[in-house]
Amino acid sequence: MTKYPVLSPEDFVLRKFGLFASELAAFINFPSISAQPQHNNDVKNCALWLARQLSEIGMQNVNVIPTRKHPIVYADWQHARDRPTLLIYGHYDVQPVDPLNEWKFPPFKPVVDKGFIHGRGASDDKGQLFAHLKALEFYLSIYQRLPINIKCLFEGEEEIGSPGLEEWIAQNHAHLKADGAVVSDMRIPSTEQPAITYSLRGMLALEITVSGQKQDIHSGTFGGAIYNPIHALCEIITALHDDNGQILIPGFYDGVLERSVQERKYMKTVGQKDEAIVSDSGASRDWGEKGFSVYERTTIRPSLSVNGIKGGYQGEGPKAIIPSTASAKISFRLVPEQDPKTIEQLFRQYVSTIAPKEINFSIKNFAAAKPVVVSLENPFVQAAAYAYRQAFGQQPIFLASGGTIPIVNLIQEQFNIPVVLMGFALPTDNMHGPNERFSLANFYKGIVTSIYFMEEIANAGRVA
Repeated sequence: MTKYPVLSPEDFVLRKFGLFASELAAFINFPSISAQPQHNNDVKNCALWLARQLSEIGMQNVNVIPTRKHPIVYADWQHARDRPTLLIYGHYDVQPVDPLNEWKFPPFKPVVDKGFIHGRGASDDKGQLFAHLKALEFYLSIYQRLPINIKCLFEGEEEIGSPGLEEWIAQNHAHLKADGAVVSDMRIPSTEQPAITYSLRGMLALEITVSGQKQDIHSGTFGGAIYNPIHALCEIITALHDDNGQILIPGFYDGVLERSVQERKYMKTVGQKDEAIVSDSGASRDWGEKGFSVYERTTIRPSLSVNGIKGGYQGEGPKAIIPSTASAKISFRLVPEQDPKTIEQLFRQYVSTIAPKEINFSIKNFAAAKPVVVSLENPFVQAAAYAYRQAFGQQPIFLASGGTIPIVNLIQEQFNIPVVLMGFALPTDNMHGPNERFSLANFYKGIVTSIYFMEEIANAGRVA
């Protein structure tokens, strides 16, 4: 298949691109928000739609597998004798859309505008997942076979920490055996410059709830005499960082992997510039740990963020109360040698020492995942580099990412196989924010890249 005698990958994708874009729009149309129970049926319907797509292009053993929360979609094709097996992972669930009033277009009514398809999940991760599916369609529709063996694993819980996935994988370990895996849920610098991600931060998502008296009480009658849980929560939050952006939890930085001078020099050469990162965020200036660039702070250094605060009266006009409770959602991003369980224990111990004695507190764990470093010394990464060159006409650079993808560490630990982190999203795609979008140019190149990637794995031995 190397010379593609029937139709080249580029010509195939160009001829069918209008259909592929409309199918992607239908995919985005599902409000598959895994975190919100009112969308449970939407998540399930999205899984069923994705399964039908896999069946229609010719994948086999297609199955929608229930878990304790949201279903897994599995499919395979295993008739390439003596060829490697590639596991393709993606997720079809999406983040909540709040604040809705900041969206230019409705988040689940996709619109194509100025070369981008807009909608929640467009880049994270439906567009990137769908690029691989369309690459499979190229081979199955033209040649009625794939150049390698394929197993697809698409989950509906990635945005809530993949709570059911680890259990299911443990129970189906032999069923998922593969020689390598590819995950496309990350960014590249531009539509011209591809990149392979070699590092991901881990994560820990917690909620701290502070409680005082049994119920909300009158602030005129009791103000000045009863400690306000919101005040207490604010005191705890302000004690988490010092003025230089360092996290104050004792033991937090113990064992953190120090990156080499050579790696930091390379990161400075290929990484996004500080000004560009700040501009992409919409902020007016940067903040954080001294001695590190903004790119380093967001990729190879750990962080702690307050994601939301709740407490007291939120309606129109005043209400003179001292609330009984207040809570904050807090997330950590962790780097190699930091274990989420250890960090949670350190956080609990620290809060117990700084919390005002007049209040009680509780901490709930929502999700956790370990950090990841991917070895670049394997043929699957070399195949990805070759495929990127064919599709983009440029040698890929290697980037560290500040994001977290729980499945990557899970695959590494459970199967001991190389994982290729091959993304197609852009820094300006607004992942997790209002006005998420996906470049149609990158959708096209993503499909072509995936086609060449599979072919190059089959032709193992070519020097990348």
